[in-house]
Amino acid sequence: MSVAFVKEESAETAAETLLPDRPISPHPNLVTEAGLKALEMQLRQAREACDATSAIEDVNERRRQAASPLRDLRYFAERVRTAELVPDPTSTETVAFGSTVTFSRDDGRVQTYRIVGEDEADPKAGSISYVSPVARILRGRAVGDVVSVGDQELEIIAIA
Repeated sequence: MSVAFVKEESAETAAETLLPDRPISPHPNLVTEAGLKALEMQLRQAREACDATSAIEDVNERRRQAASPLRDLRYFAERVRTAELVPDPTSTETVAFGSTVTFSRDDGRVQTYRIVGEDEADPKAGSISYVSPVARILRGRAVGDVVSVGDQELEIIAIA
């Protein structure tokens, strides 16, 4: 829509108020219990941020300030709506969604990650998405299995 037909200061102002939606993954939205709670909390925070912008008197400033919270609100509402809660694994015999797996690399590094949903993945904090290449190749494997990821081999040394 041309800015000539709306009460905006400029095309730049219009662009600031119409942020594109955050991309939604095409993969099933599998979540752990903690992941679902985190999504629900982020949805509440986005709602609160949207509500806070309603107190801004200047319409252009209100639109600018609401753009990001509205985008987050749409994203988290969709992620909560499509969330598929996966219970914690009942067995530690094979790697599954929700498992914590420890493996060694060719170079001697030992790493431990919990396999979780996309929105709760944080490799620096010890969790990876179930759709990541490492998680995909580890799922269904057992302690002692050796798998290739790119040009590296990983040996599973523990599953919790």
